[in-house]
Amino acid sequence: MAEITKQLVEHLADLARLELDENEAGKFTDDLGKILAHVKELQSVDTKNIAPMTGGTMLTNAFRSDEEPQGDMMEVSRKIIAEFPESEGGYNKIPPVFE
Repeated sequence: MAEITKQLVEHLADLARLELDENEAGKFTDDLGKILAHVKELQSVDTKNIAPMTGGTMLTNAFRSDEEPQGDMMEVSRKIIAEFPESEGGYNKIPPVFE
């Protein structure tokens, strides 16, 4: 793994078109060095018998069913739609984000 030097940080900043002053370049050099040291430490952990995971919980497909609200929730939905500046077909209309 490459060592983080002040010259490397300045080169990366130049490539990213960032302007760093002397103090910022020093701070980023220290911070990136600490991050790489931590990654190196993590790489030393034996994970041969550990199954890969994609998240921090064991939850899978935690979706609700797609059902029309009933009772009080339906009344709340109607009130929200009625008070919205513009609605159509039971849905609120909002201005487009992109033209």
